[in-house]
Amino acid sequence: MTPKALLNLRRRGLEKKYVSQQDYIKQRVGYYIKLDRSFRLPNEAVSIGRFNHKGQSQYVIDLMSVMRFFPDTFRFLYHFGDETHIEPYPTIFKARPIDGDNENSIIMKLVTYRHFRFVEDKKDFADKKDLAVFRGAVTQPHRIRFMEQMFDHPLVDAGQSNQSDSHPEWKKPFMSVEEQLDYKFIICLEGNDVASNLKWAMSSNSVVVSPKMKFETWFMEGTLVPGIHYIEVKDDWSDLEEKLSFYISNPDEARKIVSNAHDYLKPFRDEDLEELVSIKTLETYFSLSGQLTR
Repeated sequence: MTPKALLNLRRRGLEKKYVSQQDYIKQRVGYYIKLDRSFRLPNEAVSIGRFNHKGQSQYVIDLMSVMRFFPDTFRFLYHFGDETHIEPYPTIFKARPIDGDNENSIIMKLVTYRHFRFVEDKKDFADKKDLAVFRGAVTQPHRIRFMEQMFDHPLVDAGQSNQSDSHPEWKKPFMSVEEQLDYKFIICLEGNDVASNLKWAMSSNSVVVSPKMKFETWFMEGTLVPGIHYIEVKDDWSDLEEKLSFYISNPDEARKIVSNAHDYLKPFRDEDLEELVSIKTLETYFSLSGQLTR
C-alpha cells in the first residue's frame, strides 16, 4: 500500500547511499540475470497488478516486496518451489543449476526466512567437538547414500529428521542450531536444490563441509571456492576422514576458512544493500524485456 512516490524516494536514497559500490552492484546483478540481449515475454506473462498467486506465501511476500517499486502494468514470468529446470523464456526462480545453459533462470532472493538465517557464534573453532554434524530430512538418493556411508563413522554425528522404515536407527532427536554449533564441522547437503543450512553454517565459527555444489541461489553458491570458503569432499565421501583430520590438527587453517566465509557473508547481511541489488535486478529484467527505458 506504500505510495509509489515514497518508494521512489526510498530507491533514490539507496542509490545515493551505495553510489561508491556501483561496480559491485552491477557485478551482482550480472550474476543473477546473465542475459545480455533483449527478449519478448509470451502472452502468459502476468502483470504486477494482476499477480494473485495462492499458496507459497513466502515466495509472494519476498518477490512483491521488490516488485512494488515498479508500475503495476509491468509483466514477468515466475516459477515457485524447489524447481531448477530451465524455462524457454526468462523466468524468475529461487534456484538454478550452476553448470550448463542457465541464462533463462533469473535469480531473485526468495524464501528468505528459511535460506537467509545467520547466527552469532561465540565459541572458537578449537573449543568445539572434533566431529562433523548433520541433521535433516533424508529422502533424496544422494542423502540416502550419505547416510549409508557416514552414519556410523566415528567422525560424524549424522541423523535424519524424518522416519525411515528401512533404517529406523537413522532417526535421531531434534538438534537445534545452537547445539550444532558445538561441532567443528557442519555438513551441508543439497536437497531438491541448495542446502538450506549453508548460510547460517557459514556465519558460524564452524567449517562447512559439502560435496561439489550443483545448484545456486541469490547466495551465488557457484562463486564459493573449495578450501577458501568451505571444505569440499568427494561425492562418495571417501576423503572426508582425511580432510577433517587435517583441519582438526591444523585449527589455524580452519579459522582461515571461517574468516573467509564471514567476509563472503558480509554483503548479504546488509539489508539495504540487498534491497537495492534486488531492485536493480528487476530493473534489468524489465529493461531487457522492453518495458523500462533506463
